[in-house]
Amino acid sequence: MSTSSPEAVKKLLENMQTDLRSLSMECKKKFPPVKEAAESGIVKIKTIAARNTDILAALKENSSEVVQPFLMGCGTKEPKITQLCLAAIQRLMSHEVVSEAAAGNIINMLWQLMENGLEELKLLQTVLVLLTTNTVVHDEVLSKAIVLCFRLHFTKDNITNNTAAATVRQVVTVVFERMVAEDECFKGMADEPPPVQGNSNRRSVSTLRPSAKDAYMLFQDLCQLVNADAPYWLVGMTEMTRTFGLELLESVLNDFPGVFLQHQEFSFLLKERVCPLVIKLFSPNIKFRQGSSGGSAASPAPVEKPYFPICMRLLRVVSVLIKHFYSLLVTECEIFLSLLVKFLDGEKPQWLRAVAVESVHRLCVQPHLLRSFCQSYDMKQHSTKVFRDIVNALGSFIQSLFIVPSAGNPASINPPTGGSGSTAQTAAQGGPGSAGVSGGLTTQAAFEYRGTWIPLVTVNVQGSAKATYLEMLDKVEPPSIPEGYAMSVAFSALLDLVRGITCMIERELAAEEEAAALRDGSLDTPQEPLVHQVWEEMVNACWCGLLAALSLLLDASTDETATENILKAELTMASLCGRLGLVTPRDAFITAICKASLPPHYALTVLSSNAANLSNKSYSIQGQSVQIISPSSESHQQVVAVGQPLTVQPQGTVVLTAKNIQCMRTLLNLSHCHGAVLGTSWQLVLATLQHLVWILGLKPGVGGVLKPGRAVEGPSTVLTTAVMTDLPVIANILSRLFESSQYLDDVSLHHLINALCSLSMEAMEMAYGNNKEPSLFAVAKLLETGLVNMDRIEILWRPLTAHLLEVCQHPNARMREWGAEAVTSLIKAGLSYKHEPPLSQNQRLQLLLLNPLKELSNVLHADIRHKQLECVLQILQSQGDSLGPGWPLVLGVIGAIRNDQGESLIRTAFQCLQLVVTDFLPTMPCTCLQIVVDVAGSFGLQNQELNISLTSIGLLWNISDYFFQRGEAITEELEQEEALLQKQAQEKGEPLNRPFHPAPPFDCLWLCLYAKLGELCVDPRPAVRKSAGQTLFSTVNAHGTLLQQPTWHIVVWKVLFHLLDCVRKSSTTADKEKIESGGGNILIHHSRDTAEKQWAETWVLTLAGVARIFNTRRYPLQQLGDFFKAWEVLLDHIQSAALSKNNEVSLAALKSFQEILQIVTPVKDADSVKPDPLAAMGVPPVLVDGPLGAGRPLQRSDSLAERLAQRYMNSAQFAAPTPLPPPGEELDDSALWWSAWNTWYRTGTECTRPPPPGADKPSFIPSQPFLTALVQIFPALYAHVKGGFSMEDLRKLGVILHGAVSVPISSDASPFILPSYTEAVLTSMQEAVLTALDVLQKAICVGPETLQVMYPAIFEQLLLFVEFSCKPPQYGKLETKHVANAKYNQIQLFAPAEWVALNYVPFAERSLEVVVDLYQKTACHKAVINEKVLQNIIKTLRMPLGLKYSCPAESTWKLAVSSLLKVLSIGLPVARQHASSGKFDTMWPELACAFEDFLFTKSTPPDNLSIQEFQKNEAIDVEVVQLISTEILPFANFIPKDFVGQIMAMLNKGSIHSQSSSFTEAEIDIRMREDFSKVCFETLLQFSFSNKASTPQEGYISRMALSVLLQRAQDVLRRYVEDERLSGRCPLPRQQVTEIIFVLKAVSTLMDSLKKTQPENVDGNTWAQVIALYPTLVECITCSSSEVSSALKEALGPFKDFMQPPVSKVQNGES
Repeated sequence: MSTSSPEAVKKLLENMQTDLRSLSMECKKKFPPVKEAAESGIVKIKTIAARNTDILAALKENSSEVVQPFLMGCGTKEPKITQLCLAAIQRLMSHEVVSEAAAGNIINMLWQLMENGLEELKLLQTVLVLLTTNTVVHDEVLSKAIVLCFRLHFTKDNITNNTAAATVRQVVTVVFERMVAEDECFKGMADEPPPVQGNSNRRSVSTLRPSAKDAYMLFQDLCQLVNADAPYWLVGMTEMTRTFGLELLESVLNDFPGVFLQHQEFSFLLKERVCPLVIKLFSPNIKFRQGSSGGSAASPAPVEKPYFPICMRLLRVVSVLIKHFYSLLVTECEIFLSLLVKFLDGEKPQWLRAVAVESVHRLCVQPHLLRSFCQSYDMKQHSTKVFRDIVNALGSFIQSLFIVPSAGNPASINPPTGGSGSTAQTAAQGGPGSAGVSGGLTTQAAFEYRGTWIPLVTVNVQGSAKATYLEMLDKVEPPSIPEGYAMSVAFSALLDLVRGITCMIERELAAEEEAAALRDGSLDTPQEPLVHQVWEEMVNACWCGLLAALSLLLDASTDETATENILKAELTMASLCGRLGLVTPRDAFITAICKASLPPHYALTVLSSNAANLSNKSYSIQGQSVQIISPSSESHQQVVAVGQPLTVQPQGTVVLTAKNIQCMRTLLNLSHCHGAVLGTSWQLVLATLQHLVWILGLKPGVGGVLKPGRAVEGPSTVLTTAVMTDLPVIANILSRLFESSQYLDDVSLHHLINALCSLSMEAMEMAYGNNKEPSLFAVAKLLETGLVNMDRIEILWRPLTAHLLEVCQHPNARMREWGAEAVTSLIKAGLSYKHEPPLSQNQRLQLLLLNPLKELSNVLHADIRHKQLECVLQILQSQGDSLGPGWPLVLGVIGAIRNDQGESLIRTAFQCLQLVVTDFLPTMPCTCLQIVVDVAGSFGLQNQELNISLTSIGLLWNISDYFFQRGEAITEELEQEEALLQKQAQEKGEPLNRPFHPAPPFDCLWLCLYAKLGELCVDPRPAVRKSAGQTLFSTVNAHGTLLQQPTWHIVVWKVLFHLLDCVRKSSTTADKEKIESGGGNILIHHSRDTAEKQWAETWVLTLAGVARIFNTRRYPLQQLGDFFKAWEVLLDHIQSAALSKNNEVSLAALKSFQEILQIVTPVKDADSVKPDPLAAMGVPPVLVDGPLGAGRPLQRSDSLAERLAQRYMNSAQFAAPTPLPPPGEELDDSALWWSAWNTWYRTGTECTRPPPPGADKPSFIPSQPFLTALVQIFPALYAHVKGGFSMEDLRKLGVILHGAVSVPISSDASPFILPSYTEAVLTSMQEAVLTALDVLQKAICVGPETLQVMYPAIFEQLLLFVEFSCKPPQYGKLETKHVANAKYNQIQLFAPAEWVALNYVPFAERSLEVVVDLYQKTACHKAVINEKVLQNIIKTLRMPLGLKYSCPAESTWKLAVSSLLKVLSIGLPVARQHASSGKFDTMWPELACAFEDFLFTKSTPPDNLSIQEFQKNEAIDVEVVQLISTEILPFANFIPKDFVGQIMAMLNKGSIHSQSSSFTEAEIDIRMREDFSKVCFETLLQFSFSNKASTPQEGYISRMALSVLLQRAQDVLRRYVEDERLSGRCPLPRQQVTEIIFVLKAVSTLMDSLKKTQPENVDGNTWAQVIALYPTLVECITCSSSEVSSALKEALGPFKDFMQPPVSKVQNGES
């Protein structure tokens, strides 16, 4: 019901009358005047009611009178009356029936009440009603009313105070509301009043309307009061608080911003009064530093402490100012904001910081305001970067909370749980605060950093800034701030800031893009660049601070929701920066997310380098440098995974927390949704994902998709179930991320690939030098990206494969395995992808795709080559038929094997080759056949797998078969190709470059094949060489007929001789080290246990093969011009092989020599004088091939050969082969044979030359079989050269034979070659030597006279051999053991090999027999007589005869004697016959010496000689003496006298009387040769007494000798008798006894001789001496020795023959 309705009016009137009546009643007694006034009032009212229709207006007019009674009632100061009056007055007011004057009266009355302290609450109520119900109160009245309220506010009564405060607030509001209403009324009427001049006359408000003026005055006085100055308008104020003043200012500013913005007077007040006031009031807070001065009396000017109520209110005011009047107060706001930033400083009190942060939060929820800051300050030169500072201040505020634990919360409340990783788990399980903050099970959201634990309090709803402390207007003391409050506010502020800015900018961006789409590329509006600048500036200004704060919070956050919010903020910032193209901030935010995804302190270069860039940009806040704080090590987080860090050095495990996984998902989200704006940041993102994938143990599977797997080494990853369920999801998102790369544009795709490549490079760097499992993330993802972008593969193929190829070369096996997997998968996918146009028409693309396959061949690692070859195998199987131009590349890959790759690799490659050879030879271009040969050859040459080498040689044979069968087709295709090439070469003006060029292309193919086999023939492995050699010679023999005649020239010189050279070179340099085993458990035969021996086999095979080709292909070869030269080279090879230091080779060389000596000289045909040459030569060459080419279809080969020959017949280069040998063939042949003889001679000389004296050990001594073979060649060779064999040649032969015989054998071979010592057998070599001489001798025998001069030379040679029996030949200075001493079974193992001279005795003896035989045949030959052969024989025999017992073999001297006797029996008659010619003069002394040396040898018989043996030997001596007595002495007349004299002296020496007289102990045992002495003595005597000596001298010798003998006998006997007598019973010394026996025997022998001799031949003197002996003999009878007695008997016996009666003296004459 409204106040003006009739009912209301009626009610009012009634009420008023009731009030007045009540008043009248109350005042009846005490206050009569009041009573009267009341009564008159009733009348007045009734009158007014009666007279006026508009009762209210009338009432208002008369209000002064109407009110008067009540005023008087109040004046009584009686509470009851006063209350009644006030109620009545209020009723009037509420009906708006109070005029201005009445109002003034009421106010005055109220003032009095107030001063009297009555009814204070009623007063307030009344004022309030008065001011709110109407607008009649203005100016001074209004001011008085307001002052009244203020004064009531400062009473002692609390209730009054509070009510008054509320009233003041309401009154102030009312004043301003009136002004707003007034403005509304005048809106659009007159123009606004002119602007105020900027003077400082505060009272110049004449232009304002009434309400406005009131408002102005009120506001101005509020400022004055707050500033503690006297008010201009509010007269009567007694006291005032600043806090209250500030609250009022704030409410006005906040509630009526329009007033200040529309009226310049008010704006002026703001600028001139409010701002300076605020700044002044802030000063204590600015100067104050916590803890620096506590206002101590000591300091000269104590600093005023900050006062919470004022400070808080000031901040509220500032917030309002900034919010509403920013545009007016740009400069002032700059100051306010800077102050605000300063209040966040760590040195300010805790509460101050809390309220400051609340204020900042209020700013942060207003993005447009922030944008204005940015435009007004940050973008202006020389202006404070306010926006940036705000953000940075927030950041450093948050940091400071962590760095300095607040006093209210020492860190000990929640002690951090020790070290890092080890206890992190326990902390995580207990949850934060487990040590005693909450202790409950619910985990409180909090931040925890380096032991500082700050709970997260729910502050407000996102996007609004509801403050707590800024609202605490009733608190005077600073409140204690709950822990975590400031942090929570700051955190919300940050999030709101980010959210606001990003939403705003993104909205505008989207709008702009839409507009651009609509405009469709029409001109941009000019405003846009500016907009962009603002956006960029905003981001640039805030990102550092944001990042620092967010990173720290993210690190410290323990609450999933908080973490999620932080991550979202970072993500939106990153994407925004990306869209705006701000690379550094984009990378920085991404880096932060990345770092957070990884465990703390995780070393990741990309991120650290980025962080380093940021820390260099550390920014300063209030002079404090804020670094981006590094993550803390303690993480109170739930651990969900433990894994290996992806680092170079193996470290411990790292821990992934739930938060890390959360960050990872954010990262995935970022790259999936914002991939297009990531650009170069892909590197950061991918690097991090790679590390996470690694730690989580995701491993790549087929096609690069990651699957949860186990780490290969180290403690394997531990994952909780929580994360296990997440993993497939993560892996899936990862895959989708890369699949979506097909929607990226080319540039972004390249960014992605570059990032993956550089990431992969890092993974490679890291995997260097250790065999840890590498990170395969990048490689796997490159593969995935390649596979999904196959349709545009060309644009990324090169960078992609180039990088993957680098990966393939990495030393880490797992890494390169994946590189190879990726490359090969891409190649296979590329080849099988349905390209447009198809590959068969797009050769360039095909080669592009195949190229990386080829590049892989340069990789040294076997596993990569495996992959490569598996890929080749698959390509062959799937696309083998359509490779066409790709063949050389594929073959190149198959053939790119090297020995350092393992055998399994080579085996795989070989499978490919086998596949090619078996299936694809016909489909490939013929030009590739040569490559196939090369590749097969290279498999032969690899040394990892012997079987493959051998099989590949088999393949070469198969290939040669293929050539053979498809000869004509291949020839044709090659010819065409050749013509093309020829043409191209001519156009370029270059010669055609093709191996073996002049030969036809088909021949060249063969030559390549031969050359390859030739290379294989010198492979280091014996088996390969052997197989290749056999194959080479078989193919040459089998298919050689296909070659054109001139090609043979290349075969001989470039293939065969080249091969021989190589083999020779390798053999001579081969290693002599012993090879223990042939790999595996194969034992090697001792004949092959060194490389040298194995090479020897090859040399043997090769030489034999070449010799055989020379043998079988003699005709075609002889038609080549330089056959003689080739023959010489072959002989040279044979010679060098023969002289090689290897027995096997040298022996084989001689066999080859023998083989080529058996070549029949073609045209020598004795019967037909001039045979038809064609008959002789018309044998088709193929027949010569017969034995070797067995099993080949010869007819066919022949026809093909003929056809091919026909083909080239007319070609200019190749002359037709001539079937005829040139005419001087025979001459040529003899030249060949003499060349062979020279080779044989050189070989012989070389190999039998003894080592030089300096050499310690002979390097090599030829073996017996070799020498045997060498000597055995001579007869065959001699057959060819005997026509011109000269004396000089014979001399040469002699040298070699002598040398050969002199060569010793090594002691380890001796048991096999030497007969045992006891057997007298010749070695085969010695046999051969004698055979050679025999051949020669027989040839001389039947030969012409001229040849017979050679006899003496042969004798000379044989006699040399005879000497060996006693003086084995010296082989240089080599010490040989004589065979007699070599103990065969005790060859020392470690002693150097000793050399054993052969047992030359049998050889020498055989030679001697040959000499004797030959001499018997040739004794009368002129040459034999002239060359003094007999003398030489005797001279040679002197040695064994002289040595006698010292001879190495007993048989030697016996044979020598018998031979001497035989030779003399033939030779002496010849010598006597030619005595006159003097040709034998020198022989006689030689013979005498020979007898002398033999009969009186210096050697003693061996001790073990039996009596029978001794007697046999003595019989031989006797035989010699008999020869002298029958063959020499009787012919003394024909014989030189000296000789006879020597013989006599010798007999004299041998006969009994000359036996020595002095015996030593040692000689006593020597058995005396009694028979021999006897015979000598007899012969001597016989020769002395036989006839009157021809010369007195001879007789004189014997006579002298006899007298001496007899004289000596006399002496000895006498001495014996005396000694016997003296010695008594003692026996005499042994030698004396022996001596006496000797003497007695001599006497008895003499007596025998005298008895036989003619008496007249004996000298009388002799008789006298003999008889004189008798008495002395008789005296010896008494001797005691039985031996002497028996000898004495023998001596005395013969005297009886001389005992006869004496005859007359005359008869016994002197003569």
